[in-house]
Amino acid sequence: MTVDAEGLARLIGPGARVAVGDGLGAPRSAYAALSAAARAAGGVRLILGWVPVAEPDLDLTAFVDVRAVMSGWGLRRPIEAGLVRSLPVRLSAVPALLAGPLRPDVLVATVVPRAGGGYGFGTEVSWQCAAVDAGAVVAGVIARGSPSADAGPPLPFDRLVLVGESALPPRTLRATPPGPEHRAIAERVAGFLPEGARLQIGPGALGVAVLDAVRTPVRIDSGLLPDAVVDLDDRGLLTGAPVATYLAGGSELLDWADGRPILHRIEYTHDVGRLSSGAPFVAVNTALEVDVQGQVNVEALPGAAVGGIGGHPDYAVAATRSVGGLSIVALPRLYRGRPTLVSALSAPVSTPGHDVDVLITEDGAVDLRGLDRGERATAIKALWES
Repeated sequence: MTVDAEGLARLIGPGARVAVGDGLGAPRSAYAALSAAARAAGGVRLILGWVPVAEPDLDLTAFVDVRAVMSGWGLRRPIEAGLVRSLPVRLSAVPALLAGPLRPDVLVATVVPRAGGGYGFGTEVSWQCAAVDAGAVVAGVIARGSPSADAGPPLPFDRLVLVGESALPPRTLRATPPGPEHRAIAERVAGFLPEGARLQIGPGALGVAVLDAVRTPVRIDSGLLPDAVVDLDDRGLLTGAPVATYLAGGSELLDWADGRPILHRIEYTHDVGRLSSGAPFVAVNTALEVDVQGQVNVEALPGAAVGGIGGHPDYAVAATRSVGGLSIVALPRLYRGRPTLVSALSAPVSTPGHDVDVLITEDGAVDLRGLDRGERATAIKALWES
């Protein structure tokens, strides 16, 4: 495992803005060298994306400013400590930010050799293509053990500088096993899936339970692709090639994905026009809490940063526009002992209530389509009181 610290440092000048590739395959073998280069250069600004686990080798104090466009579980403590600014931005808007006020000079990313020559991204494509399009030089760390699932063209040779190789495997993301409440919710969700649906699911126990509950063939059109997709394929219920931008699982998923062109840039995966046209699109997302209008909070609870906005509102609005599709928000009645229906959200609205068609708990479901605000409030309260 070698990273050319001097070669990386030559790419990072004083005041540079550096983006770091995110997800399970983030270039963590370069973190120590990147931190040292930033401290030596001075005034370096950092852009982060989805950080699923804490990364102690990335010294956030070496940067004058750190911003996250899609904060993950690994950034909770740094956000709470004021070391990272979590931006309130939906994932589909990130490319415009990278082309404008957050344009990076350098993208430090994991790259993998492609069968036809050149290099591509590995376990995630995400917003990294947008950084390249914005003019960033790619400081590539070769990971020969990572899967090749990038559906796009090879990275431009004239802006790729290979700064080393890494033997570190991608991180493993294991969802919490679904509990009885998740299984009950998932069975209700499955009852809403139309024939031939394109399905989007979120990460975690609920997403696993929903895929386990699927009984008719579906296409997967989602931001994150979890382990349970492999089982769905084994059961003969996965139709066509999945569309995603992140792999979010373990070795079984990574082996299955290797050689399949299934990871796309977010300009494609989160394009509302594409998602809302064609076969019925059903978005199944969860929430930390909702209010009586169905407004969703996925970002924070009192005293604790939890996550970022991500693609939640992108998928929700696309599903409401899809003929035959549905925007479903599914969540248990309690989260860590607190009711998930609240009179006032603990954080700003992540997804507006008018982009939620159906609310589902372990005890029932309520279809909010066609209801006025008074009727919505009555129906939602009744669902939690049932």
